[in-house]
Amino acid sequence: MSQGQQSSIKARRLVLCGFFAALMAVGAFIKIMIPLGIWQVTFSLQIFFALLSGMLLGSRAGFTSVAVYLIIGLTGVPIFAHGGGLTYIMKPTFGFLIGFAAAAFITGRLLEGLGTKSLGKLLFAGVIGVLAYYACGLVYYYIMFNYVLTGGQAIGVIELISVWFLSTVIPDIILSVLAAIVAKRLMPRLRELL
Repeated sequence: MSQGQQSSIKARRLVLCGFFAALMAVGAFIKIMIPLGIWQVTFSLQIFFALLSGMLLGSRAGFTSVAVYLIIGLTGVPIFAHGGGLTYIMKPTFGFLIGFAAAAFITGRLLEGLGTKSLGKLLFAGVIGVLAYYACGLVYYYIMFNYVLTGGQAIGVIELISVWFLSTVIPDIILSVLAAIVAKRLMPRLRELL
């Protein structure tokens, strides 16, 4: 492969990373607010795009695309589901944003180790990616709510799981299935580009 061809592939990969960062921003605004007592849980399409980036771009480029989205949001551009800015780090739900990057990386990494990307392998990697997303989100939420931003309140593990996991995990698993189906259909076209 010539130097020009390698540069062209790198440029296309960079464009795809930017494209998926933009899709993450769009996904933040396609949301449903779920009221659960005193809590408001946001369900959005972001996990779909995070998983899709890992499936199509691989672990490094998928992670990079989500990281770019996070950096842009932390600089103050209101592209998160509820705004933007550096103070977003102090929100207990920021762990779920970190979880998007973890989901993209782990999904891509699993698929890199599994060889041929059958639909079954895509589904498996997607579900594991969703679990990584929740692991980051739940741990961060618990620590921030109970130890950093206490304000006299605390959340127990059962309440944390019932509100922030059980309320949205089934729709997120469905989105992981959709991401696997879309990825399987797009892979032949992506091979032509890269």
